[in-house]
Amino acid sequence: MATVKEIYDLLDRKAPFRYQMDFDNAGFLVGRGDREVTRALVALDITPAVIREAADKGCQLILAHHPVIWGKIGQVTDETITGKKLLALVEQGIAAICAHTNLDAAEGGVNTELARRLGLVCPVPLETDGVDEQGIPYGVGRVGEVEGGPMLLASFAQRAKEALGLGGIRVLDAGVPVRRVAVGGGACGSMLPLVKELGCDTFLTSDLKHDLYLESRELGVNLLDAGHYSTETVVCPVVARWLEEAFPGLWVEIAENQGEVFEYL
Repeated sequence: MATVKEIYDLLDRKAPFRYQMDFDNAGFLVGRGDREVTRALVALDITPAVIREAADKGCQLILAHHPVIWGKIGQVTDETITGKKLLALVEQGIAAICAHTNLDAAEGGVNTELARRLGLVCPVPLETDGVDEQGIPYGVGRVGEVEGGPMLLASFAQRAKEALGLGGIRVLDAGVPVRRVAVGGGACGSMLPLVKELGCDTFLTSDLKHDLYLESRELGVNLLDAGHYSTETVVCPVVARWLEEAFPGLWVEIAENQGEVFEYL
């Protein structure tokens, strides 16, 4: 078995929490570090449904991507959304570890897996924030040549839909073939100028605003919005595998009560 702190230490080795951005709140956020964990649930978000699932399955720990505590918390009561979740975690004896932008930046994390699923060859960070102890660069996003390219944007969009299990995808066709692709799990639209600077013809990310589509068309860069959930949930199996490999006796499962919060009609 393992303790909460030992599992935190594993994640800190795989995706060091020092990599997180200044605005972030990744880390060990709820619970007791010395609590023994026999069952753990991996999720993108800690929602009431995920907490209930963890409790029903006898889990002592939830490992999530998005922090359950975000911004200033002035009270923990049942009168706020965050307060209700924190009370439920504490009352059920469930700890929470959240690996957010550190998991975006780390090699092997969100963006590495997103690039792999989309068939990018030898991906490198879109934005380099530093180097690790082995001198390997880390940073948000990934850039690589598309396997099987060049290809039509429609073909690449279909690949993305199948690889990420999408019900639909928003696409701006800039009229150029897909060769060199940048990906950014979650909301990375602000990195569009860097995408162009690095010679990419295509950028897949999420949560894109109207003005970014206009800008992308002017820059001659194909733009795809694959949804926040779908571009980041790819990391859940990765985290589950890390735990299973490091702690063979630990029961680990990916949350079933999660998914895209909207649907296509």
